[in-house]
Amino acid sequence: MRRAIVSDEKAFFAFLQERWPLFLGKISDDSQLRETSLKYPGPDTLPFDHHDIRVYIDNLFVEGKLLPVQKPGVSLDISSWIRSGIVDSGNADTTLRISRLFEIIEKEMPVEACRYSDWIVYALKWAELTALVHCAAHEERKTRLLHIGEELNAAFVQWLSTHYSSIINLSPKNPAMLHHVPRRLARELDDDKKRRVALLVVDGLSLDQWVSVRQILKVQNSSLIMRESAVFAWIPTLTSVSRQAIFSGKPPLYFPASIQSTNSESNLWRQFWEDAGLSRLDIAYQRGLGDGDVSSILEATIHPGKTRALGLVVDKVDKIMHGMQLGSMGMHNQIKQWCQGGFLNSLLDYLLLHGYDVWMTSDHGNIACQGKGRPSEGVIAETRGERVRVYPTPELRATVARDFSFAREWQPVGLPQGYFPLIASGRDAFVTPGASIVGHGGVSIEEVIVPLIKFERG
Repeated sequence: MRRAIVSDEKAFFAFLQERWPLFLGKISDDSQLRETSLKYPGPDTLPFDHHDIRVYIDNLFVEGKLLPVQKPGVSLDISSWIRSGIVDSGNADTTLRISRLFEIIEKEMPVEACRYSDWIVYALKWAELTALVHCAAHEERKTRLLHIGEELNAAFVQWLSTHYSSIINLSPKNPAMLHHVPRRLARELDDDKKRRVALLVVDGLSLDQWVSVRQILKVQNSSLIMRESAVFAWIPTLTSVSRQAIFSGKPPLYFPASIQSTNSESNLWRQFWEDAGLSRLDIAYQRGLGDGDVSSILEATIHPGKTRALGLVVDKVDKIMHGMQLGSMGMHNQIKQWCQGGFLNSLLDYLLLHGYDVWMTSDHGNIACQGKGRPSEGVIAETRGERVRVYPTPELRATVARDFSFAREWQPVGLPQGYFPLIASGRDAFVTPGASIVGHGGVSIEEVIVPLIKFERG
């Protein structure tokens, strides 16, 4: 049925979305639901209740790919498969969705033999659950989430240690890592000489925080189409490592001179696009975004008829993170408040209005951690982060690692010479014992797998 009607996945889900009210109207004799207008060709009603189909439909609502329909006062058993596709008043819908997501997460946890794409699919579901739990005050659910997260990240780190190096050189057609993203955009510009692309990097935005942002964007702009996926960040998940990999289109091995800062990003971005055949006048870059009037901010950066490759950095989330004392719940609350202010929606609208293909990603995610002790290594550490320390030799790293059993000596895959990370495990951090922080630099799924979103006008 799917191939006979539409070939695009997003359109397929939209087709299912507009047929769902017709199905509910048919089984409940509700004339309002039956009068839903249709945009997508195909049969008016679909057999959602067929025993081979309904289990998949249930999961699509639970995982956020389909949105439930408003139908207050419906009388259905909470265990009914239809219940996931109906919004009622109160918290019953959220409770049901959280319960079903917990079941899916516990049942489908990837194993050692899984591919990188399996981890991305799973991370998207984990993000949906994490966002729901962090946005609702329920200690029992948070405890359950933490326990699953410990098992999940232990399995994820084991998979990374074996398979991470194998995804670095994959084709950029379907980006697996952050440095693949600009290569994908370059292919699109090469195919169409009139095309223009904008790459928006929201520094520090995790996949579960994107879920909260997405919900607000849907309310602010109902015509916005968001094609969601995810990619692997660079390890260690530091801004100077992973964000430079984005703008250079290369592994960190190729920018050893600037590995400790982000000051060369503009030059790396311009060099990438010049190598791809654009002139210097076709390329623009700006960072430090997050507030203010979008058109006033960008008018000095973008030449509307000329700029073809635009790189932008929004650092508001990273600033929120580094001042955060209220954990993951506080992160979600403050990111929501910022997003409700409208800057991100205005930025997307401005870029789409000026004819850009708009992509958004993040250089790394973040995770709530507890301090386990701060190394006193003086000047021998070249990077002294909360989740990672970097040393110039493996011997110096090993000396410090002996006193910190919670830390892991990460193999420097794709990194420059003389760059040896010591990474905190689990939810531990190199800060004062017992102190709570939200940090990044480590190898948790929350830090490593980040959103990759394509925006379009509906």
